[in-house]
Amino acid sequence: MDENVAEYIRRTVLKIPRDEIKMMLQKWGFLSEAQLQTLNFHQIKDNISQEVVQLCEENSADIKQAAVLDIIYNHFYQNKRMWSVYQMKKSGEEVEYFDIADFKKKFKGRLRSALKNVTITFKEYEDNAIWIRVAWGTPYKKPNQYKPSYVVYHSQTPYAFISASVLKSNMPLLCQALIVASNYHDIREMELRSHSLESLKDIVFKRYSQNFQTYTPKPLQGGNVEPENADIGIVHENRSETERIHRLNQEGFGSGPQPKLEFAQYRLETMFKSDPKMDVLDKKEPFRCLVKFSSPHLLESLKSLAPAGMADAPLSPLLTCIPHKARNYFKIREKKSLFPESFVSP
Repeated sequence: MDENVAEYIRRTVLKIPRDEIKMMLQKWGFLSEAQLQTLNFHQIKDNISQEVVQLCEENSADIKQAAVLDIIYNHFYQNKRMWSVYQMKKSGEEVEYFDIADFKKKFKGRLRSALKNVTITFKEYEDNAIWIRVAWGTPYKKPNQYKPSYVVYHSQTPYAFISASVLKSNMPLLCQALIVASNYHDIREMELRSHSLESLKDIVFKRYSQNFQTYTPKPLQGGNVEPENADIGIVHENRSETERIHRLNQEGFGSGPQPKLEFAQYRLETMFKSDPKMDVLDKKEPFRCLVKFSSPHLLESLKSLAPAGMADAPLSPLLTCIPHKARNYFKIREKKSLFPESFVSP
């Protein structure tokens, strides 16, 4: 076994909590049950990793087997990576039969035609998710196994979830291989990011049920409050206002927990209004701006603004409809592609 492969397996084992090493090695399936029985999982992790490497040497492990173990680790600890959502589009609405073997062949062929030094590994999961691990090299260097990119693609859907390595220059190659293998025409980043892969799936697969505002704000009913009943009136008004905010929050965000979204951005375009006498603008052009939101839990943060008294209720639809806007991304930016024409499949 190559010494680089041995070192990579050792480091991968060291990343796993000791109580979970046996479970992940069993999921890996490269070592037999008899070999696993010889391992002492109660010793320090460094000794465990050395014993695992020795067993892998007996089985002549190569980088492909080592990469599968890394996929299993990242699938189990997927929240350790930052994920971005990409949406693909076909030129027509035709539905095609999905062939996993054809997908793998096209993906490998397209990527390796552009870059020879690359390691590509696949693993399928029960929810129709295909996990793809890509370790990048250069024309003169072998692939760096410690900085791979990950793609999670759900077959027969237009969505892919990508956790990129630091080599962002390889993103066009990765996206081109993805659209060719899945028979799509174009791909664009939806500008949603989170460590919670499942939350991103909830949003784009519409597993997250969000209500949308149908409420028209009405002025609060005023009236004279008798001095002796002033305190009672204030308590009643506060209770009514709290109930009103709670009801509007449910209308805007739904009653369930929010998906854990950490980053969102979209473009706004509106006409700038000013006094004609001031002559601020020589031309009547729309005002454009890029709006970015980031938070450890963006949607829950927005939901808490009104109850905390930091914003009026109901919140603007520009804030409450972020997941809905994400699902309709191609409708919003129909004419703006993420890549130049050379990276759009014919």
